[in-house]
Amino acid sequence: MASLHSSSSSTFTMLLSPPNSRLFSSSSSFTQFNRPAILPFSTATIRTLRSRGRRRIPRFSVSAASRALQALIFDCDGVILESEHLHRQAYNDAFFHFNVRVPSDASEPLNWGLEFYDELQNRIGGGKPKMRWYFKEHGWPSSTIFENPPENDDDKEKLIDIIQDWKTERYKDIIKSGTVQPRPGVLRLMDEAKASGTKLAVCSAATKSSVVLCLENLIGMERFQGLDCFLAGDDVKEKKPDPSIYLTASKSLGVSADDCLVVEDSVIGLQAATGAGMRCIITYTSSTANQDFKEAIAKYPDLSGVRLSDLETLLQSVVSVS
Repeated sequence: MASLHSSSSSTFTMLLSPPNSRLFSSSSSFTQFNRPAILPFSTATIRTLRSRGRRRIPRFSVSAASRALQALIFDCDGVILESEHLHRQAYNDAFFHFNVRVPSDASEPLNWGLEFYDELQNRIGGGKPKMRWYFKEHGWPSSTIFENPPENDDDKEKLIDIIQDWKTERYKDIIKSGTVQPRPGVLRLMDEAKASGTKLAVCSAATKSSVVLCLENLIGMERFQGLDCFLAGDDVKEKKPDPSIYLTASKSLGVSADDCLVVEDSVIGLQAATGAGMRCIITYTSSTANQDFKEAIAKYPDLSGVRLSDLETLLQSVVSVS
């Protein structure tokens, strides 16, 4: 984990081609930059072009009324905190508690291994959909909830609901233990956004009660209550990668998708953001570092070296190229 986080370096990867393949070329390539040299033209070049009248270069303003970045939207798990290993622990504790066995005659309770869970959480968003998919693929389990594997849809949903509720409470206990800290740079970036008048939102596919607990404990009550929009998996019918949660956020914020920037950590979240017509940056984790983020406009190991002004310039440069 530590090898992915570097407070001394703010190197990131920037994709100059915008993410909407319907409007722009799909033959995009990654280029390496070191902050703050991220504009496609140097200051000297801009001055020369203006003076010669060969090309009109737009003058950008970072005022609240005219800048491209009007809303900054964070995912929670993986972005605000490194949480996936905590979720895996809570699921395995739940499986042990209810003696969940897959197949039903297995000698031991179900236990999701690290590599398997990394793959699972990068394919399927939300806790209930994860279990639903797993049980459909590997067989419905026996448990202390149902001695025999459930056969009808109502019992299957009841099983998932009970396990998920217990898992959520276990996850809350882990968060409340005081051992979990926010990822580097998150709180500072949130504070800069609020101070500048940029709207601030959190959109997570997780259960609302668990997200609320995370935010209250990790970003603090003042920041949480100061959010301009907060949405969880309970608030939309479809989970990420469906774009519903970001489309709902755009409407709630009163900000067009073009003026929103999303911070995600995985391809699932990236697909949800770009599906809503929003641009997205990635702050990856150890479990998502090798995913294909070609649709992102930038990726970072963490946000420790990223300022709001960097994101404003980044978004403006992408808009300029488009």
